Amino acid sequence: MAWSEQRGPNSWRVRYEKDDGTLGSVNGFPKKKAADDYADSIKTDKRKGIWIDPSAGKLTLEEWSVDWLGALDVAANTESQYRSLLKHHILPRWGHTALSDITTSGVATWAKKVRARGYADATVSTMTKVLSMMLADATDDRLIPANPVRTRRRGQRRRTKRTERVWATPDQVVRIADHTAALVGPWAAALQITAAWTGARWGELCGLQRHNTHLDDALLIIDPGIGALHEVNGHFSLGPPKTAESARTITLPPFLVELLGHHLASHDSPFVFVTAENEHPRRSNFSRRAMRPAADGNHHLTDPAIRTHPVKPGLTFHGFRHSHKTWLIEDNIPEITQSRRLGHVLDDDIRQAYSHSGPVLERRLIDALQDRWSATITNTPTTHIPETWRARGPFTLRVVS
Repeated sequence: MAWSEQRGPNSWRVRYEKDDGTLGSVNGFPKKKAADDYADSIKTDKRKGIWIDPSAGKLTLEEWSVDWLGALDVAANTESQYRSLLKHHILPRWGHTALSDITTSGVATWAKKVRARGYADATVSTMTKVLSMMLADATDDRLIPANPVRTRRRGQRRRTKRTERVWATPDQVVRIADHTAALVGPWAAALQITAAWTGARWGELCGLQRHNTHLDDALLIIDPGIGALHEVNGHFSLGPPKTAESARTITLPPFLVELLGHHLASHDSPFVFVTAENEHPRRSNFSRRAMRPAADGNHHLTDPAIRTHPVKPGLTFHGFRHSHKTWLIEDNIPEITQSRRLGHVLDDDIRQAYSHSGPVLERRLIDALQDRWSATITNTPTTHIPETWRARGPFTLRVVS
């Protein structure tokens, strides 16, 4: 129900019934016909089910953020990132702004100013993405008619070239692991080698437990419920891996079965990868103490306890996952087998549904990974990797279909 009312000699308003039974109004019509036409449009849009209450958009972004955060269903570390961006960047600028008053050009100007203050493009992009998600959900809840924020706009140039992720060859991985064994200990080197030869993520490996490590069958199980270790605000918790597809079974090459067997015999923790103190490794500490000096070298230090030479500057732990993917491509492993191993989903829904990876392809993949290790460990001199890890066979390939 909607109708027009005269408010003064040249002023009309439209009254309408809101969903909660109260009355709303839209003021500022100079003539009765204009008010009547608007009232009719309300009635028409309500019949079509497309009407949006103009007063809904007066909700401020800060008010909307309470409901939005309460409805989030994302990983704990992702939610922590969103809350931090809201607190420190988004709400200071947009918190007191009504949802309906946020404009495309206004957000673009804000992003430009933030970038000019020295923030990285990736950070600015993430801030804008979070704001866009909030407004997209406000649109779905019929608070505003459309999301004013788009990731790319006409007249907006991309400022940086997409850089290729740093990846490493098997030889470089082994040399980095050798440095790491000297810097931190063999447990850290075992973690790196396992990451490179399985493609598993940091959280998946740090959350891996003995009961999900089936060395007799050459398998690692990434559990759908507790298959990843999450570190949020300094606290650890077990939870689901990154995506539903990330819950998977990873077949191990024979050398890695032997390596992990020796590694597990060196400690009694229920988790496969722990520090020398039987504690969960912290990613920031691992990067500072292991990845950076092992990959980049430490020539910038005057008198380090252990001198390391550059092997693959810029390589991150996640770069081992990129390395694994690259090796599979080089070995002509079909894309479906790659995606199943890495916990990915093919872009094409039909290919995803109708492609399968059987024992023959799995055996070919394991053979290729084993060959890479055997050739690498034969030709790459190491000093700190345990001799028991250097075994080259003979092995019996164990591929479970």
